Amino acid sequence: MHPLLFEGARGTPAGHSRCCCGAVADGVTDKASQKFISSAIQGDIAEVDFGKLAQEKGQSDAVKQYGAMLVKDHGDHKTKAEQVASELGVTPPTGSGIGAKATYAKLTILSGASFDRSFAKSMVKDHQEDIKEYRQEATKADAAGRLAKETLPILQKHLQEAQSLEKQTAQKQSSR
Repeated sequence: MHPLLFEGARGTPAGHSRCCCGAVADGVTDKASQKFISSAIQGDIAEVDFGKLAQEKGQSDAVKQYGAMLVKDHGDHKTKAEQVASELGVTPPTGSGIGAKATYAKLTILSGASFDRSFAKSMVKDHQEDIKEYRQEATKADAAGRLAKETLPILQKHLQEAQSLEKQTAQKQSSR
């Protein structure tokens, strides 16, 4: 019999079991889930920053309202994600990722309609990427997977609204 096919296989922590592929189950954190939750918190920090920037620099009321929604929803989500991080033994990051910082820097130099257009386009792209990552994580049964599953409808709403903003800002450009 293969040594990894039964509970108590050599090298398995007490109280845990290994499946036929050798993965440890029952309470040992998945490294991918740890990476996901860390990335999710960085994303929340970035979205709150983007939301505040949109409220400051947005020309249209729709962009400003979208920014306020980002601040509220991603601020709330960050709190939940930090709780999950604690459960998974992850120290929550305190800043956004490099890509978000670069996008933020590009947006800060824009103003008026060009800010609104670029902001909307960035939010569509960002939320499409987020949804893809959250869908993948939502298939897991751990705390990160449950949070991802719970968050997907909010991200989908953000994407739909960002797509609407993108259309509105494009129409304003073409009507000039």
